Amino acid sequence: MLILVVNAGSSSLKYQLIDMDNESVLAKGNCDRIGIDGHVSHKTGDGRTFDADCNFPTHTEAFEKLVEVLTTGDAAVIKSMDEISAVGHRIVQGAEVFSETTLVTDKVIDKIDGLSELAPVHNHPHALALRACKKVIPASCPQVVVFDTAFHQTMPEKAYMFGLPYECYERLHVRKYGFHGTSHRFVSAALADAMGRDIKDLKIVSCHLGNGSSITAIEGGKSIDTTMGFTPLDGVIMGTRSGAVDPSAVEFVQKKLGLTADQMSDYLNKKSGFLGISGISSDNRDIAAAAAKGDKRAILAGEMLRYEIKKYIGSFAAVMNGLDAVIFTGGIGENAPDVRADVCANMDYLGIKLDASKNDGLRGKLCKISADDSKVEVWVVPTNEELLIARDTLALISK
Repeated sequence: MLILVVNAGSSSLKYQLIDMDNESVLAKGNCDRIGIDGHVSHKTGDGRTFDADCNFPTHTEAFEKLVEVLTTGDAAVIKSMDEISAVGHRIVQGAEVFSETTLVTDKVIDKIDGLSELAPVHNHPHALALRACKKVIPASCPQVVVFDTAFHQTMPEKAYMFGLPYECYERLHVRKYGFHGTSHRFVSAALADAMGRDIKDLKIVSCHLGNGSSITAIEGGKSIDTTMGFTPLDGVIMGTRSGAVDPSAVEFVQKKLGLTADQMSDYLNKKSGFLGISGISSDNRDIAAAAAKGDKRAILAGEMLRYEIKKYIGSFAAVMNGLDAVIFTGGIGENAPDVRADVCANMDYLGIKLDASKNDGLRGKLCKISADDSKVEVWVVPTNEELLIARDTLALISK
């Protein structure tokens, strides 16, 4: 059974075609620069590639090209879209409207679009992509939406509420939603399998670290708290996002710089974080290279990230009254041994002790990196959100 997984952005359409019989990736690619000029990059599981500039005025043309490269030419992997059993879509914001994987209908698409105010960068493009997909994919092929926020719907009220007047929650739906839920759910389940333990018996802190980062407390397989909040801006410092900032500091800066509310949002989301602190780059690899040469601001950006991760691990362990394992995942978590080592240093009080020989040089592989006598196990667990979306899609259509 073949499942097409789609992750749509405002100007991009990433995809993977997965054979669920063995969970292998037959092809993956990206139709990007939608609404600008257009480009498609496509690669098959056996190494064939296709790259071309295209005309993508809307997501519909991008979907048409996706169908074309999957079914025709030297890099085709299927003869017809009739071979695909379902399409699974990643949706960032489901708010309190969607708490589980859902079949796509026109009404569902409208509701997703209606949540755009809570995720303006993501949800409207998701809705555009869903409508475009319906135009191109055969009507007999079911479509499914999987929500990043759904995993965090298990957070207790005391964790997701802000100290604002209660009417802000009742009327405006302002609360902590949390993000990266698909990733946190995948890696926590994979960790339990690797440990040979029932996830219901585990207390885990999952650190998804990349250009966007979030840390989640997972108790018994359920999210009970997370660092990202009403939007993906909250929490630890990120590539271009500030992370948590005193709201009064935001108001102060906005007034002093004479920025509008939209400009201030752009300032916090696109000009802060690693980029704003270092003045060099939003990419951790560039920050690390500059820090190695002694650049003080690059060193500071790296220290801020490590400090904040360590702080959240400790606080989440306190919330759960214990800790069995820490997960590092995402682009930084999987590929930055120095970050993992620094975060886990001086955590003996919590029972965390790293094995340097296992951690050093480890990139993108499932591996336990804690010492044998560490009371808390530390693991690198590569994330695979697309595979989890495909699994969720298969489970729903199988019903």
